[in-house]
Amino acid sequence: NLLDNAFNHEDTAYSVFNMDSLLTMMNTMNDMMSSLLAGIASIALVVGGIGIMNMMLVSVTERTKEIGVLRAIGASKRNVSNMFNAETVMIGFAAGTLGVLVTKLLCIPINLILHLLTNIPNLSAILPWQVAVILVGISVVLTLFAGIIPSNSAANKDPVVALRTE
Repeated sequence: NLLDNAFNHEDTAYSVFNMDSLLTMMNTMNDMMSSLLAGIASIALVVGGIGIMNMMLVSVTERTKEIGVLRAIGASKRNVSNMFNAETVMIGFAAGTLGVLVTKLLCIPINLILHLLTNIPNLSAILPWQVAVILVGISVVLTLFAGIIPSNSAANKDPVVALRTE
């Protein structure tokens, strides 16, 4: 009799899961997965920003003589800073565009697998063009932010000292 009550859908007091608890559990799992993915994405953004900053600092170090020549012929600190900022914007635009293109290409096999596994023709992974534009913009802004310190260090180099470096 107890076993019959456990599978009786009208009397939920003895059932293992009712719809409310199942929905609550699914929402909790969804929130946990969203938080986990947001944390991983945040770490990836910080690591990427540090990588871009490191690359631009190496570029500044390697081009010290060029900075000295620019400053010696009359380029202002702002001109030198803008030159490095333009480079970081181009890097961010190229990286963001490459990321969007790779995502668009990955949607093709993902959609094939989804359709084969689920037999649901309307279920598709897509990247709307508005979201793609926003992602490229975020990439540009993040690389520009990561390039601020290197561009300021390039602008503040003394032209005489910069020209003496080998």
